[in-house]
Amino acid sequence: MLFKFKSKATADLIMLDADARRLLKIMLSEDPVKGILPWQTLPEMLAKLEAAVQQEEALRQARSQKASPLTLVDSGESSEPALPAVRLAQRAAPMQQMIQRSITEESDIVWGV
Repeated sequence: MLFKFKSKATADLIMLDADARRLLKIMLSEDPVKGILPWQTLPEMLAKLEAAVQQEEALRQARSQKASPLTLVDSGESSEPALPAVRLAQRAAPMQQMIQRSITEESDIVWGV
């Protein structure tokens, strides 16, 4: 399934189901199939996305510092869950741009309608 986010301020943003749901959970604490983000709430949504991106980047940085450069083979004994190969920053960037533009032009963002 695809999610199509629409705003009068930007072109449509089409995302795969898993990626869209991940961003919606960050912003709304749920992942509704359809909805609306009034432009007045967009600064808060943008702040939540940016905080999540910074948190993941800090986690990636901490894990890379813990990894020993001498370790050539992964022992597979890590108790930490694996991070996705594609960074949240990459997935969230188009949504962040849409939100910023929608704030500037005072335009709501809708999806699933």
